[in-house]
Amino acid sequence: MSRSMSKRALCIASSAALFACNPVLVADEDLPDPLAAGWNGEQICELLHEDAHQRILRCIFPPGVGHEKHFHKAHFGYVLAGGKMRIIDDSGEREVDLLADYSWTSDGVSWHEVLNVGETTSVYLIVESF
Repeated sequence: MSRSMSKRALCIASSAALFACNPVLVADEDLPDPLAAGWNGEQICELLHEDAHQRILRCIFPPGVGHEKHFHKAHFGYVLAGGKMRIIDDSGEREVDLLADYSWTSDGVSWHEVLNVGETTSVYLIVESF
């Protein structure tokens, strides 16, 4: 296996761990959704589009910036610009390297919080269907 293929496989495995599909059986009503959640009083995600069928967010994480504890409904995610992220959720704490052009689907996340621990700005699209 080539080094680049090996790196891509590691990214995919790491990303699956980062964005694990933890079903949201009952969302904690006290937690914000990804649009409402921020970091140190600053908004992280921007609403790009919303209609009766879907909502599309762009979330930007410069180095040292995270996303406070929040939940996700079922969604599709896409990495526009990769980086190294730390995530904390029900299963513990871990760090993963994400590559640009990686995508995932999730049945929802009951809660998690993330922090960019890398040296580059990470950017994601989140697409939620209603």
